[in-house]
Amino acid sequence: MPVSSGVRKRIKELLDPDDEIHYVFPADIAGSFNPCVFFAVTRKTITILTTGRWSRKAPKHVISTTLRNHRIGPVETTTTPWFEFNGVVYEVDDEYVAVVHAADAEILRVKPEDPLPDL
Repeated sequence: MPVSSGVRKRIKELLDPDDEIHYVFPADIAGSFNPCVFFAVTRKTITILTTGRWSRKAPKHVISTTLRNHRIGPVETTTTPWFEFNGVVYEVDDEYVAVVHAADAEILRVKPEDPLPDL
């Protein structure tokens, strides 16, 4: 399910007002009691926001900010999709693997392949 406009609005409130969101996706910190975070990939940064212990849908505060010149992936997909970013292992739902790949393609300045070239 795509990230709702309400969640995007809340994330925007927590970011630099002069920045522009390009991608947003939820992830779980593997093996954590406070599992859900949102990655907000902007023009300037990759920002990770926590939802707190009792919510999975309401970003509460920023826990990490990295300059945009870093890749997020690669995503390992042989089991539950996961990736390591800044030394932390995150799991994502299958539907968000493409979002991670698109964000990485943007930073690498590579045009993603058309997944359905015959249509």
